[in-house]
Amino acid sequence: MAKATLETYIRQLLECHTGPEVTVAWQGGEPTLMGLDFFRKSVEFVEKYRRPGQQIEYTFQTNGVLLNDEWCAFLKQHDFLAGLSVDGPREIHDRYRVNKGGEGTFEQVMRGWELLRRHDVKVNILCTVHAANQDRGRKVYRFFRDDLRVRHMQFIPIVERSTADLLPLANLGWSERPGGKRLLYTQSGSAVTERTVHPERYGRFLVDIFEEWVRRDVGEVFVQLFDVTLNSYFGRSTLCIHAPTCGNSLALEHNGDLYSCDHYVEPGFRLGNIHETHMSELIASRRQRQFGRDKLDRLTKQCRECEVLALCNGGCPKDRFVPSRDGEIEHNYLCAGLYHFFTHTRPAMRAMASLIQQGRPANEVMPLIAAEDAKRGRNDPCPCASGKKWKQCHGA
Repeated sequence: MAKATLETYIRQLLECHTGPEVTVAWQGGEPTLMGLDFFRKSVEFVEKYRRPGQQIEYTFQTNGVLLNDEWCAFLKQHDFLAGLSVDGPREIHDRYRVNKGGEGTFEQVMRGWELLRRHDVKVNILCTVHAANQDRGRKVYRFFRDDLRVRHMQFIPIVERSTADLLPLANLGWSERPGGKRLLYTQSGSAVTERTVHPERYGRFLVDIFEEWVRRDVGEVFVQLFDVTLNSYFGRSTLCIHAPTCGNSLALEHNGDLYSCDHYVEPGFRLGNIHETHMSELIASRRQRQFGRDKLDRLTKQCRECEVLALCNGGCPKDRFVPSRDGEIEHNYLCAGLYHFFTHTRPAMRAMASLIQQGRPANEVMPLIAAEDAKRGRNDPCPCASGKKWKQCHGA
């Protein structure tokens, strides 16, 4: 991104916000590849164009490999919230998060993590859920909670679409290969790669973590989807994926092109260029408003009649590419897993919502769960629906 584009972006971003809070969010690829001077300049532009009373939050998603003391001192100085990408313990993380030579990056990422901690930078962990960790929810969660001592985490399902004819190449990956074709990822096709999380296993992954969390960590560890789900019981949609409509998570490319969503950075979803049209006009355009409404308007009959529609809202449109029970296209690939999670957690979520409505903390649900657990026999089925005995599962 050229300096002129950076300045135009920052100026227009601040001009777009009528409220006091503005988030300047940096993702990639890998943002650290731009170098620290780029981000120093971005902060300078923010200070130049911010209006009186505007409060700025900087967010920064990184794999942590290039972090050093200078980077972390800068992030701390300007109160950045750093999202660090980690997929679990070494043997899980290194399955897909490899360097150009194909070697695992776990040690490099952990060095970055220690630097962030040493400099007291605010950190969230972003963990992708895929074929290598989909059956190891508790192991991944306990690693973050106990080994890394993380208190905020997200679990993002990996769904890689492909057409049937390109699937063999897609299974090899999206990076450059000597003598091989590099594929451009697009939201097309109804096949999925071998790395893609299985729908039912994604739901079990979430439930596996939830059953651990609801017994020990309510109010101490914050899992994004759990917070989002609890908010839904109060009629609040705090994440675009499970909101009725979307369209507020746009993506700006290096040349000033603005796209409808960071999942749709491809020609059909280019809104325009901020050097030619102000960002506010592009965001408010009929085309972008329609993009946001399509999330609601194009729900399948199965979704519209679903008992957890108010919690799920059909999930992310990028994952809607399989047929529903009625044969309608554009049903969510992850439906079975999302349905399992939202129905399974409903009793505990309702209990927490009731506690909050009474002015009591949500963590008072834990004694209620403990009282129910005390009635279980060691050989009773585990309530997580894993099919295992209580003593061999969450009662271990």
